Amino acid sequence: MNDHDILQNPHEHVRFAVCLDKLGALPTLTRPDLVGRVLTDPDQAMARSAVLRHLDRRAACLCPEPAYEKWAQTNWLQLRTAAGTNTEAIEILAEAGRTKRIRNPARSSLRHQGKN
Repeated sequence: MNDHDILQNPHEHVRFAVCLDKLGALPTLTRPDLVGRVLTDPDQAMARSAVLRHLDRRAACLCPEPAYEKWAQTNWLQLRTAAGTNTEAIEILAEAGRTKRIRNPARSSLRHQGKN
């Protein structure tokens, strides 16, 4: 599958998986070009998530020490924030949270706040 095919696939999950596969298969020196192309995807949430997931995987391989574990806990922090009461933070997470597991609860929280 070439870059054009990736961008034309309407299913974000397929594009996400293909982007991760391509990022993982490339030599380190050529990845910045592909990251740039991934970030041109019209679904910016999917594109950023794919790049962040790739970076998480690389970091886990390069730094299997407790320092990385603390950084990886940002998912936990985003999930806690999405369930909180700070509307501005929740709006940001609904749009740009690291994963769907973060974005969806943030959106749900915003809908719930709108009913009150």
